[in-house]
Amino acid sequence: MKQRSNSLDALRGLAILLMILSGSIAFGGVLPGWMYHAQEPPPDHVFNPALPGITWVDLVFPFFLFSMGAAIPLAIRKRLSADQSAGRIILHSAERYILLIFFALFIVHARAGVMSKTPGLQENLISVGCFILLFMIYGQWKHLLNYYAAMALKTAGVVIGLSFLFMYPFEDGFNVSNNDIIITILANMAFFGSLIWLMTRNSPLLRLGILPFIMAVMLAGGIPGSLNAFIYSWTPAPWMYNFNFLKYLFIIIPATFAGDWLILKEKNDTSIWKEADRRTGVLVTFVILLILICNVACLYKRFLILNFFLTTGFCALLFFGLSRMNDSSGVFKRFAKAGIYLLLLGLFFEAYEGGIKKDISTYSYYFVTSGLAFLLLTAFVILEKSLYLKPVFGFLSANGKNPMVAYTAGMLFLLPVLRMTGAEKLLDYMSNNAAGGFLRGVIFTGIVSLITFFCTRMKLFWRT
Repeated sequence: MKQRSNSLDALRGLAILLMILSGSIAFGGVLPGWMYHAQEPPPDHVFNPALPGITWVDLVFPFFLFSMGAAIPLAIRKRLSADQSAGRIILHSAERYILLIFFALFIVHARAGVMSKTPGLQENLISVGCFILLFMIYGQWKHLLNYYAAMALKTAGVVIGLSFLFMYPFEDGFNVSNNDIIITILANMAFFGSLIWLMTRNSPLLRLGILPFIMAVMLAGGIPGSLNAFIYSWTPAPWMYNFNFLKYLFIIIPATFAGDWLILKEKNDTSIWKEADRRTGVLVTFVILLILICNVACLYKRFLILNFFLTTGFCALLFFGLSRMNDSSGVFKRFAKAGIYLLLLGLFFEAYEGGIKKDISTYSYYFVTSGLAFLLLTAFVILEKSLYLKPVFGFLSANGKNPMVAYTAGMLFLLPVLRMTGAEKLLDYMSNNAAGGFLRGVIFTGIVSLITFFCTRMKLFWRT
């Protein structure tokens, strides 16, 4: 059984590149509001939790979470098929959790702007050095070195990294609370998602049954003296874990079903597509794209009734298209049914909690984004099977196979290099108008994607 899915890697690659793009475009008043988080509108980008709606930017994190959740069954099934015990798998999940928490701490403190409020050549050089150091810690060296040499290299990297964190004279000092919240959440989701799937791999209904308990704690966690409040507030270390992180299990747990079904597809898909199937697949992909655009645009502009009826119509069209496709494994229909159910559930939750929001995230947000992620993964699986857009698909997949490199290459390598060479001023100069402000992000993201693509081709993977 394959441990990876190209479709899943492509979805992850798209999510990580869009995440980089959303952070590298021009900020201020040069671009419209839908180019940023809905709750942080231009020109001041002041967080306003009262603003309902989502933009494309609000989809990238849940899409990345979804790809992580869907990968859990593939990764653990591989270990189970290699006769690894449940205890060994849990230990590996704990090791991965610790490595990701360290990663979350390290990449923040490795930024030149954290080392000094006025970073110069030294701080930027150290940032680049930290990026290289991460290859020692997280690089997969077993194909180049023997086991002991690889472990020695990793150990040396960890020692140097810890020495940097504890000994470097950061302007505001080393602070464990100053970590990358996205990576911290991912660490918790990888750990708890793996535990839940491992315990419920043969009982999918039990897996779903965990979600109402999480919802109960979330809804009543603020009531003093209650069991819910105790569970919600308990934490051994708030910078590593708090119960609020577990709300994203509403994305991770549904995503694990996608992983289960990808395994099913690999086992049972014996169909050979003809040209008619490929053309139908393209039409189905187009309908999925319409559903995605419709929901983002209408929820952002608050055309809620129109969005519901358009979505319902597009979903009916989607089922019609899928019924005409050769789907021997039945996976396409499973994906579509799950995606449509979650999407419609999210739309019915939309009025609750003041409308759909990424921050502070709402139940509508979890369900809508999970549903859209299911549908987008359906489109990616179809594109992979139809062999259309193969170069683009391969490029996205290459970036998705190395997400840790993609996530850090911009902040720890490219940005310091641009500053040291003075090229950052050229990008800043482009931020005076909408076209230039968007192109600024495209150029930055493009370079990061090429760095990641190169590392993937050279088999320089970072893994936890």
